[in-house]
Amino acid sequence: MMLGSVAQALGTYSLVLASGSPRRKDLLDQMLPETVSFRVETSGFEEDLPKTEPSAYVMETARCKGVEVFERCGGNALVIAADTVVVGVDGAILEKPASEADALRVLSSLSGRTHAVLTGVALFRRGRTITFFERTEVTFSPLSEDTIRAYIATGEPMDKAGSYGIQGRAGPFVEKLEGDYFNVVGLPMNRLSRELVAFVRDD
Repeated sequence: MMLGSVAQALGTYSLVLASGSPRRKDLLDQMLPETVSFRVETSGFEEDLPKTEPSAYVMETARCKGVEVFERCGGNALVIAADTVVVGVDGAILEKPASEADALRVLSSLSGRTHAVLTGVALFRRGRTITFFERTEVTFSPLSEDTIRAYIATGEPMDKAGSYGIQGRAGPFVEKLEGDYFNVVGLPMNRLSRELVAFVRDD
């Protein structure tokens, strides 16, 4: 989706990913043409906004991350910032687990039910900013307590929002997924590629 003149237009910018996530870096690597390079600049934003409506929260957090990095980079930078949250069945944003007991509680609440994953994205260049979000519905099969405890014992859930990583050992838990799989990993590649095309074509 980003070949030819669009790739050439992207090449006129200093493309920056405002995220230290190795998963987002890998996804952006996959998405961009080989002729387009980027660098990573981790945002120093505290991510301490009130967690009210999830879509508003992820877009504003992405925007705040991007602002901090864009102000640091400036010039001809084109900054991509993102934030991903897992939303429980009760509509609350699920943080990284505070303990193994907390991970057990969260994963038990997701067992056999459908929850949402939202990623907010913000794009910055001189004179223009846009934000958007993508939503993916994820349904887990029923999970036994033994299965959940075995997964927690791997240590994987402990640094993951929602207490799981779909690209890791929790992948087999997913019975059904509606929307962009990569959105759950951390970057909605299809939507982002389309938005980037429009973003640089508006020059």
